[in-house]
Amino acid sequence: MKDMGEATYVIGIEIFRDRSRGLLGLSQKGHIDKVLERFHMAKCAATPASIYKGDKFSEKDCPQNALEKKRMENIPYASVVGSLMYAQTCTRPDISFVVEMLGRYQTKPIVAVFEFLAQLQIFELLDNAIFTAGYKAVLHIHSVREECEIVELMQQIDLKTRKPMKGKVLFVKNGAVVICRIQVNNLICVEKFSDFAQLGRFTLRSEGKTVAVGKVTDLYVASGSS
Repeated sequence: MKDMGEATYVIGIEIFRDRSRGLLGLSQKGHIDKVLERFHMAKCAATPASIYKGDKFSEKDCPQNALEKKRMENIPYASVVGSLMYAQTCTRPDISFVVEMLGRYQTKPIVAVFEFLAQLQIFELLDNAIFTAGYKAVLHIHSVREECEIVELMQQIDLKTRKPMKGKVLFVKNGAVVICRIQVNNLICVEKFSDFAQLGRFTLRSEGKTVAVGKVTDLYVASGSS
């Protein structure tokens, strides 16, 4: 193995050091500058806060008729929100609230659900536990954290062929890939991974450790939730 020296970037995030002051930090200045340039905001005026007391978000601000919806087709709103989510997740947790609010008002309204189908990759279950219906964890999806429960294991995925295996699956262990139905206590806004990756991938955590990562494959839409 060859020593490549000190790391300066990882997945587009700059690593900076000041050994004299004992500082080590991460920066996404390059990513943020590119986002501002891409969406013609490079010369915008800075503000000390992303949202202020009294600011209101409403569905009335969304397109209300066919003409307004047609006009929004050429505005990359979802792409803007996705770019902000990447910054928020990695280095800018201070904008989490406003990014979540913006994410509710896509040109195609985000769906709110209590249940969804997902494909999960099991990492490391605590205390050598088994993963089965009734398993509980904390769901982390974009800026949302919500307690969840595995309602049903639908199919296990063969790791070699990447195709569903025959037969009913009752439980799986570390390393398995499984399709399952997940239920949360409160409505959350998500999208299918195939439609919008930033709102369709998530992790399951328990006692501070990541036990699984997954992607949303289908939605059980709550009545009147879109």
